[in-house]
Amino acid sequence: MQVTNLGESPVETTTLIEQADHRQRGPLLNALRLLWRNPKITAGIAILLFFVVIALAAPLLTPYPPDGPRSEVAHGAQPPSRQFILGTSSLGQDIFSQIVYGARVSLLVGFVAATGSTALQVIFGLSSAYFGGLIDEVLSLLINIFLVLPGLPLAIVLASLASASGAGKNEFVIAMVLLFTSWAYGARVLRSQTLSLKEREFVTAARSMGEATWRMIFLEILPNEIALVASTYVGTFVYALGAEVALEFLGLGDVSRASWGSILFWAQLNGALITGQWWLFVPAGVCVALVCGALTLVNFGIDELANPSLRQAMPRKLRKLLKTRAVIA
Repeated sequence: MQVTNLGESPVETTTLIEQADHRQRGPLLNALRLLWRNPKITAGIAILLFFVVIALAAPLLTPYPPDGPRSEVAHGAQPPSRQFILGTSSLGQDIFSQIVYGARVSLLVGFVAATGSTALQVIFGLSSAYFGGLIDEVLSLLINIFLVLPGLPLAIVLASLASASGAGKNEFVIAMVLLFTSWAYGARVLRSQTLSLKEREFVTAARSMGEATWRMIFLEILPNEIALVASTYVGTFVYALGAEVALEFLGLGDVSRASWGSILFWAQLNGALITGQWWLFVPAGVCVALVCGALTLVNFGIDELANPSLRQAMPRKLRKLLKTRAVIA
């Protein structure tokens, strides 16, 4: 074992090599390891993956079509049984088929709206703060305009117009409206954070070395805001999913197509709550609650990793791991 004297205290060369190897593993691997060891994030991701898997494997899980002329496979409004584990709708359609196929629509709308909104937040928020001057004034004005737009009322109006036109693209319209009306607040938060980060020493050093602008924004500043970006992404996903289900429940989507919102719409239209036919609305409601709860768990877990004041509530092993990462870095 070789020992190297650095200053007054001897340091083992093996320890230095181990720390260098740890750094070379990259921040992504360390971040994934921290995420995996957080119980809230692990539970939330596990629930989300479960719904994603059943949505993708829907044709393998049920032989019955969720909608269409051949979807009436039994008598209407049958309670759960061995053949139909979640019962049938008032039209004789298998509720389980509608749940697994409907997950595709609801999750896709939330994913598209959250992904597009987060991309706009990053582009407008970071660009406005980094460039400053006239660019900052123009982009800030645009952010303020979208910030006062009423997202859900606008989505109701446009979805009702799309439904009246019979274009059959209500989900696309809903996703686009939620995308363009939910990015302004996150862009404002990222702009404020970037104004602070762009004056840090590492950014000044990279700028003095002649780094390209896009590298400064996306490789120097953005990695330091990943926790904030992830939190806004999860929050936007929850908002978009809830808004999509609410609009479908109001009958402003394509109610002839199976989705969690359309299931609730038909259950309300047929008075399922009054007649005691709980299987017509409880499964869809539970699915919405589980997905939103899973996303909320992920959001709480990200806050615990990013906010030092919340780490006291974390398990002892995870707090020790975070302290070790800080010392090695």
